[in-house]
Amino acid sequence: QLQASGGGLVQAGGSLRLSCAASGSIRNFHVIAWYRQAPGKKRDVVASITSGDSTNYADSVKGRFTISRDNVKNTVSLQMDSLKPEDTGVYFCNGKFLLSDYWGQGTQVTVSS
Repeated sequence: QLQASGGGLVQAGGSLRLSCAASGSIRNFHVIAWYRQAPGKKRDVVASITSGDSTNYADSVKGRFTISRDNVKNTVSLQMDSLKPEDTGVYFCNGKFLLSDYWGQGTQVTVSS
């Protein structure tokens, strides 16, 4: 029900925009979040947005990443600016609906120094 896209290879200081597309209405999900899983590490939340458009960010990305929702296109985007090598990882989008979690497939982001 969720499909992530937009990853790629970028140099440090560059930008990427990830997109999470829902097969139905994105408003069905109470919260949409982006997670990052670096090699050998656990999956951690990077940013989230609620159905009321409240946003939250991990300290490591505050001021550099922006999460936004488009209810017409049924997408949630993650604009990533001033990328650092430590932002490298597989990015997953997650949607919470009632008591269930829905995961999109991951998209690889690689930031070279």
